[in-house]
Amino acid sequence: MKKALFYLLFLLAIKLFAANNNTSYLKNINIEQWEVYDFVFVAKPTMKNPFIVDFNAIFTNEKGEQLTLPGFYNGDNMWVVRFSSSKTGQWKYETKSKIKKLNNKKGTFFVAPITNKNKHGGIVVKPENPQHFYYEDGTPYMQMAYECDWLFALDYKNKKDAPNTKALLDDLEKNKFNQIVTTVYSFGAKWKRDPKLKDYPEYDYSDDLSIYPFLGTNKNPDFSLLNIDYFKQMDRSIAMMNDRNISLHLMIYVWNKLVTWPDANTEADNMFFDYIIKRYQAYPNVVWDVAKEAYERKRCSPKYILERIKRIRKLDVYKRLLTVHEYDFCIKNPESVDIISAQNWSATIYHDMLKVREAFPNKPIFNIEHGGYAESPFEVFPGDYISPEICLRRNYLINFSGTYSTYYWQGTSWYVMIPDANNMPNNLLKPKYEYYKHFVSFFEKYPFQDFSPDTKSNNSGYTLTNNKGVFLMYLPKYNYQASINWQSPFFAKTGTYQWYNTLTGAYSKVFQFKGGHFKNPWYNKADAILIRKH
Repeated sequence: MKKALFYLLFLLAIKLFAANNNTSYLKNINIEQWEVYDFVFVAKPTMKNPFIVDFNAIFTNEKGEQLTLPGFYNGDNMWVVRFSSSKTGQWKYETKSKIKKLNNKKGTFFVAPITNKNKHGGIVVKPENPQHFYYEDGTPYMQMAYECDWLFALDYKNKKDAPNTKALLDDLEKNKFNQIVTTVYSFGAKWKRDPKLKDYPEYDYSDDLSIYPFLGTNKNPDFSLLNIDYFKQMDRSIAMMNDRNISLHLMIYVWNKLVTWPDANTEADNMFFDYIIKRYQAYPNVVWDVAKEAYERKRCSPKYILERIKRIRKLDVYKRLLTVHEYDFCIKNPESVDIISAQNWSATIYHDMLKVREAFPNKPIFNIEHGGYAESPFEVFPGDYISPEICLRRNYLINFSGTYSTYYWQGTSWYVMIPDANNMPNNLLKPKYEYYKHFVSFFEKYPFQDFSPDTKSNNSGYTLTNNKGVFLMYLPKYNYQASINWQSPFFAKTGTYQWYNTLTGAYSKVFQFKGGHFKNPWYNKADAILIRKH
């Protein structure tokens, strides 16, 4: 009630300030902190390609802080400057362009304090804890990523509504997935289709020639201009993700999904790339990724990636986090990325990721593909591990090395898209999303950003500690018991112990150590975590 009253008084103050200072304010505009708002201007393009027109707006707040945001063409003589801000208070803007009707447009507006308690701003890395993610307001961000390369295709042909996208995002939000790793555009796959897909064509989104970010089609492209409708549909999906606090790990290019791209460094290539940065940088939930599996083709050399990174850094006023889906590039150019992305399928994944973490103490580490692609009704791309339980285990092993992981379900990761898993036919295999709800909930209760790997305590398990008396030891289900180094603080007669079931999210009763061994209560049934508190 008090907050609502404060907000009403704040809006009243805005009106009084405007009246007393004879200032021209934008009408019917309510912007809150971190809200994305489109300032729209009307002008007929004066050149053949409006997508490369130099148009921007300088935003200045009452403290003199400035944001110079690039604008973009949105079709039908409409031009947009997309804005968001972490700073509240009075703002003014002034546009700059060689097009007369776009130049010297001015306005003043207010950014009010955020009223949605679930909104925390963009994703950042704090210098004092650089291997973990936070939101802009300091709230920890326990990243649990979900690959979904064909997200752009869901509801593309439905201009009025997006029921499939809504169903998928609602399901992910409910199960605490908070990042989608996706491509701007993909077309098809080199490998053969599962014959069972013929009976379910509604789930097959590959090779659709009606969807393309340029004019023409993927088969007969016209690189002279961009397809505005494509990006308007993309806006809708990203806004829906932002509303649900699901971040967007956006891979701008992909080389192994049969896309017909313009040649590197051509006007068409630069037009497309720059347009993505101009159009989506204001969304607080965005994380940039230059290309998926960036070394897949000769077209994408390290030199080219470095040039693309420089383009992002120049255009992106908000300085969103940036990475490249290519471990070899990241380890050779760590100063150019904000996140070290690894793609590691090894059986010794815990130890391998631990070494990566130790090699880059000032960067978050993200294993963006760990070879675990959980089985679905259709075999799309099996990788090396398809059991939902084994895929979950690999996520825990990655996190217990102090790094971040991702989840792939073959029913949504590539061209097969089953958006509403809850309403699938009963004869089809459903995903185990609930495993990850438990996963994230556990690391919210024991905040992941407060813990680091402890290799001195464990003999047969994998241990994290917050160095304040709390130890977490992960045991695969084949561990009959936990073997703890008796010289470790973990091994203590004081304090309390408790078991956690990774499959069900259930906790055992709290108990005290009375000698003997810590026997896994779910031996051969479920992986477990032994929790020790001082």
